[in-house]
Amino acid sequence: MYKDILVHIPTERPMRAVIEGSISLAANLNAHLDAVAVGYVATSAAYVMEGGAAVAAVFEMERERAVERAEAALAVFKSEATNAGISYACHALGAIPADAAGSLGEMARLHDLSVVLQPDPSQGSFDNDVPREILFQAGGPVLFLPYTFRGAFKANRIGICWDGSRLAARAVRDAAPFLARAAETVIITINETDAASSEASASSLAKHLRRRGLATRTVALSATRADIQPTILSLAADEGLDLLVMGGYGHSRLQERVLGGVTRAMLEAMTVPTLMSH
Repeated sequence: MYKDILVHIPTERPMRAVIEGSISLAANLNAHLDAVAVGYVATSAAYVMEGGAAVAAVFEMERERAVERAEAALAVFKSEATNAGISYACHALGAIPADAAGSLGEMARLHDLSVVLQPDPSQGSFDNDVPREILFQAGGPVLFLPYTFRGAFKANRIGICWDGSRLAARAVRDAAPFLARAAETVIITINETDAASSEASASSLAKHLRRRGLATRTVALSATRADIQPTILSLAADEGLDLLVMGGYGHSRLQERVLGGVTRAMLEAMTVPTLMSH
């Protein structure tokens, strides 16, 4: 069960989606919610002057202003969380983006679930990079909420995006608390072949979930690689799904986080809350 949840509150983007979604989720699960916001210090502030008291003073002044921006964002969250009567705590950070990413990753590792806002490709913001960093660094499930999300989060109807991979299996395990409470679960496969002989086929997953007391049905679809993400989202709309569960694919390349094609496309055009595990 998710009893200790982390939510990232943006300071450079609209925050309503993650505030409403995370608070309603914590209230429904009777969970504690840690909210963290980051005021970003311009990287150049740390290198205005090489060494000495002057650069330290400049950086500290910028950091204090950054913390104030974080505290302003958290004030909105605090008001809503207090009204909801949930257990919560707020953490305001002021740091350069690279340090902030590391701190958030470490915090996420000690929570059952992390809640973040879908990146918005139309906006240039460090807040767009944070969700991806948390996905790579958390070591656990990350719930992405679309920036168009409004109202209370629910997971009555869940779709599992299944390809038999390790990451898909990890996501299913990480989503167990949601699956146990769902009214209906749909296993979604794309281009599955030779299912009868596969030890990790959709039918094998359905059998496994039945042993856990979960009734499922399977929808098998075909799509070109470029159409996998829109095919999944189209099905989600047709089925009225509240949540998608899928592996978060990607790797590090030259110290950069590189997302897999379907994962990247899903984050760019997300219409349904999506739980990912890396």
